[in-house]
Amino acid sequence: MPAQAPPLRLAVLASGRGSNLQAILDAVACGRLDARIAGVFSDRRSSQALERAREAGVPATAVSPKGFASRALFDEHLFSLVDAVHPDLIVCAGYMRLISDAIVATRTGRMINIHPSLLPAFKGLHTHEQALQAGSTEHGASVHYVTPELDGGPVIAQARVPVQADDDAARLGTRVLDREHPLLVATLQLFASGRASLIDNRVYLDGQPLAAPLMLGEDDRLVEGTKTR
Repeated sequence: MPAQAPPLRLAVLASGRGSNLQAILDAVACGRLDARIAGVFSDRRSSQALERAREAGVPATAVSPKGFASRALFDEHLFSLVDAVHPDLIVCAGYMRLISDAIVATRTGRMINIHPSLLPAFKGLHTHEQALQAGSTEHGASVHYVTPELDGGPVIAQARVPVQADDDAARLGTRVLDREHPLLVATLQLFASGRASLIDNRVYLDGQPLAAPLMLGEDDRLVEGTKTR
């Protein structure tokens, strides 16, 4: 019998409430995700993500950018701490700071982000407001590789959420967040099972290039999408 591969080592970056982190912690705890969170890192000492990590017995570190003369110096220090836990994959789960190009370039294919829109639509902040202002009938979330371009890296998987006639940003955002959690967990399991990779700036699944991002079904499983976007 071949030796079983060790669990995927994750480093998670978060700035706020940490609900996506909690989804990862829960999935690991119940055996739905073959991973181990080696460390959680935040740029905000008040981040609830740090509390969630510590309650789960996961090392949690906060580094304030205020003590650094530049973004590059802050990132160099933060990511030296991230590197020290030897992650297989770095997960930006509600991390609200831009990351220096030099940091991203040396971690190509090993850093992903979850973003609350159907990329390439509505990059940046306030995505729910953007979707409503644009009159979109469909919104959602995307997991993508991090590249120097803001929210511009190759998209691995998405979850679609219909926009309802009476939606405001808060209601729409709540429904999107509900789908972010299973989307992120299902995508991480692709990495844990060695199925996902980045080759020549293109997403591969099981050694084959994806024609379109995977889509999260109602059963919270990822299926191959179509070239509709």
